[in-house]
Amino acid sequence: MITELETFLNFLAVERGMSDHTLAAYRNDISALVDFLADEKSSRPDWDSVTEEDIRGFLSDLDDRGYAPSTKSRKIASAKSFFKFMKEERIIENNPLTEVRQPRAGQSLPKALTIEEVDRLLDVGSDKDSIEDVRDIAMVELMYAAGLRVSELVGLDLRDVDLDTGTVRTLGKGSKVRVIPIYDDAIESVASYITYSRPIHARSDDENALFLNRRGGRLTRQAYWLRLNKLATKAGISSKITPHMLRHSFATHLLHGGASIRHVQELLGHSSIATTQIYTHLTNEHVRSEYAKAHPRA
Repeated sequence: MITELETFLNFLAVERGMSDHTLAAYRNDISALVDFLADEKSSRPDWDSVTEEDIRGFLSDLDDRGYAPSTKSRKIASAKSFFKFMKEERIIENNPLTEVRQPRAGQSLPKALTIEEVDRLLDVGSDKDSIEDVRDIAMVELMYAAGLRVSELVGLDLRDVDLDTGTVRTLGKGSKVRVIPIYDDAIESVASYITYSRPIHARSDDENALFLNRRGGRLTRQAYWLRLNKLATKAGISSKITPHMLRHSFATHLLHGGASIRHVQELLGHSSIATTQIYTHLTNEHVRSEYAKAHPRA
């Protein structure tokens, strides 16, 4: 992947006459995408295998890290130029950024689902027509219960979920370990999946993985994305749902329920409380309501 990046930077320097400062910015922006893809993909990535879901996952990761909309917009602009160059040079066949819009300055976080929408999402799978439905509901329930990143969810091993104590252990950004409590319905959902639906024969390199596909391999982030949207369609949720929206919903609903921002910070695995504070604007109406009820002169 680095070879193509160097070719692109050389093109910008020679053909476009860009300054060293601009070249350094392009290098920094695209290198951030390279690092993200290397962390997310189990096999060595190449540019032709990058999908639209990968790019949206990169944007969600930038959200997690607390980047400003202007910074995210610049990074996507750099990626758009890079992939356009590779498409024109026939290095890749398809451009995964064709449908990805640049974040606008001041653009808010992806909207959180309402509690009613989360209930509908989980209830639609209650019939559990197939073993994949049982797995999908367990994944949605666990992600919402613990506020996991999608990479953390698909990276879970069997030993990471303790059904006796009702906790999930995950290794997040910066190799930080979090142990997060989960509610009873999530415990039952995961237990049902492990007992009745998880494939007995897993591939040797994925035998410890919690969530498996029908072939016995670890379920990928992209596959989960597709399954989640299938559930959303069945639930009659019109807006396009991303896995990251469940994490947003987890944080927003906790704050609405009265959890402290420090507690939410710890559960999300944010290194800085400034990153967690981006969720507070989603709860302004709730805060005003609580203020009006509590202040003696309100």
